[in-house]
Amino acid sequence: MSLNCKYEKVLEVLLGKWKTAILYQLYSKGTMRFGELQRAIPDITKKMLTQQLRELEYHDILLREVYHQIPPKVEYSISAYGQGLLPVLLEMNDWGMAHIQHLNELYGEEGSVKAFVSRIDEIAGK
Repeated sequence: MSLNCKYEKVLEVLLGKWKTAILYQLYSKGTMRFGELQRAIPDITKKMLTQQLRELEYHDILLREVYHQIPPKVEYSISAYGQGLLPVLLEMNDWGMAHIQHLNELYGEEGSVKAFVSRIDEIAGK
């Protein structure tokens, strides 16, 4: 990665199938326990949730607080540093919504996903 390309660093932090879903839950609901996150994102496996949480914690986006009690209790929340990511995520959401609308205008509501898949297949030579 070149020093001039900071987009790659942002993508390194955000890329991962579940990271934005995890961040959405924590930004909207505040502090959550592991089980609460897993119930809020039912398709994620325990292994994947653990991995994604660790990566977000490594980048100081999340705080992980361990309570030494029986049964053990661990809570996750957005760090003060991670709060700075919220405007980026909101802008990405706005762009995503505008892009969906754009595709709907181009291909119709039903056809936008089909057209996208067809175009990808065409590009891939399938």
